[in-house]
Amino acid sequence: MARKSPATYVVVTILLLVGIAGTLWVPIYARSTPKLGDFPFFYWYQLIWVPVVAILSWLSYLLLRTRPAPGADASRPRTGHGGGEQP
Repeated sequence: MARKSPATYVVVTILLLVGIAGTLWVPIYARSTPKLGDFPFFYWYQLIWVPVVAILSWLSYLLLRTRPAPGADASRPRTGHGGGEQP
């Protein structure tokens, strides 16, 4: 299995920290203006983060997921300890 580079982990960490900092750093959104319709800034700012964090998490998953090695045939079952056919 191929190992991920340290740069990949740094990028994933930054992506996830953006989502955490954007929602937990209260001084950013602790106000009522500007309003979006009848909703104060506090509410619509928090609601915008729901899809943003989902996208950031998805991107992190894509960066960290493992892929089969080139040339590996995923359709062939692996034979391991006791996994082979008995005569």
